Amino acid sequence: MKMKILLLGFVLAVFASTLEAQEGPEKGATEVQIWTSAGHSVPGGRGDTGIWNGGLRYGWVLTGSHLPGLLKGRFEYAVDAVPAYLIFQPSGTVYGVGLNPLNLKWNFVSHRSISPYLELSGGTLFTTSKVPAGTSAVNFTSGAALGTHFLGKNAWAIEARYLHISSAGLGDLNPGINVFEIRLGVGKFRKR
Repeated sequence: MKMKILLLGFVLAVFASTLEAQEGPEKGATEVQIWTSAGHSVPGGRGDTGIWNGGLRYGWVLTGSHLPGLLKGRFEYAVDAVPAYLIFQPSGTVYGVGLNPLNLKWNFVSHRSISPYLELSGGTLFTTSKVPAGTSAVNFTSGAALGTHFLGKNAWAIEARYLHISSAGLGDLNPGINVFEIRLGVGKFRKR
């Protein structure tokens, strides 16, 4: 496991060093990011489950600043490809891939080099075995996140994410899994 973490850190560093100067989440900018997250199940569904995943994000900042005061920010739409999903459940480790075509993100107006955000997301998860055990190998994911970008040469991001995994009734059972994750990412906001 330590080797995988070191390899991921190396890939993040190489990816970050190949990108150009940082613009920030401004209207017309695109976001490119590589990220990883990990967490454990919380009450409200199946317990004793851990998750690690890693993916790539591409986003579009669609609006200029809106709303007054502390709520002032810009709307971003993004898509995540999740080629690496590991679910550690009591019946064993399950591998999967996911696609999150719906990421609705509100980037609050940045203060110097910090840009906090809120996000709602949704997608699909395809696994090698049923998740949770006895349910379905095709699941839907929904989530909510609170995070911040640290802007500089690269846009580093850290967030707390609540993730729900459920088959939406595709199987006979639908207990779902609720997970609290910490997600780290590095990338760029680039203006056309």
